[in-house]
Amino acid sequence: MRPSDDLLSTPELDFEAWRDALRPEWGRYTPEAIEPETFAGRVRARRICGFVAIDLSCNAHRVERTQRDARVDGVDHFYAVFQVAGRSMMIQNDQAVKLSVGDAALVDSARPVTYVSESSYGHFALQLPRRSLVSHLGCEPQDGFCGRSETRAGRLLFQQLVLDAVEDEDLSARADAYMQLAIYDLLGALFAPSGPVSVSLHADKLFRRICGIIKDRFADPDFGPCELAAEAGISLRYLQKLFTARNSTCSHFICSVRLDHAARLLHRRASLNTSQPISEIAYTSGYSDYTNFARQFRRRFGHAPGGHA
Repeated sequence: MRPSDDLLSTPELDFEAWRDALRPEWGRYTPEAIEPETFAGRVRARRICGFVAIDLSCNAHRVERTQRDARVDGVDHFYAVFQVAGRSMMIQNDQAVKLSVGDAALVDSARPVTYVSESSYGHFALQLPRRSLVSHLGCEPQDGFCGRSETRAGRLLFQQLVLDAVEDEDLSARADAYMQLAIYDLLGALFAPSGPVSVSLHADKLFRRICGIIKDRFADPDFGPCELAAEAGISLRYLQKLFTARNSTCSHFICSVRLDHAARLLHRRASLNTSQPISEIAYTSGYSDYTNFARQFRRRFGHAPGGHA
């Protein structure tokens, strides 16, 4: 069943019912340039991988969310809107984005937005918490962000979210978390800005928090970039981007913290002339493989662990 066919199976709504169906989760949107008695639309609320989502269509040639709407309802999130039927144009802050089937636009619910179409159309929208999206994109989204269906990320997202969407009841909470990270990764690829992005204050604060997590968890031999990204609540792709912006890698940073800790323990061992096994120090520093520890230690300090004082 195609997405448009699936939406057609939901009841048709009149002017007021359509607007009321949107308001609890999405805020105030008003169909314009059409008489209320001739209006017809459909809305189907969904939850996909822990995200709030919605399918909607209508025959209004213009749907508007005004500055007053945004101020009155206080809804504040981004959402990715995918064109699933017909054609439309999204206008936000004087930036116009034309959408064909499979294309997507990133919309800020806290700002006025207008949708224009010459005929009936269908949209699928995925609600994205502002803080989470900024963390995964690595920057504050700009006006007019548009993702095209011909890109690989665009095709994968449209297939996963629109064509083969899995409702929440089919997934465990753990599976939801992994699926969310995969979706954020694809959104990052789809809406990534073409030019270089400066490191923001938000990214600096996030990086400091990540460093704190590493310093708390480095002694766990099973702790690595994947576990760090999950604990920080960001995608692995964005985690690596944070370290790349600082001319490093996540794995190298974790390794450096472990080796610095081991060096301190070895220095104390030599100063106190204790017989603590070096293998125990390696394990305490987050290494389950002594050979790997000794090789990395020698590469870092230029001598074997036993010669460190």
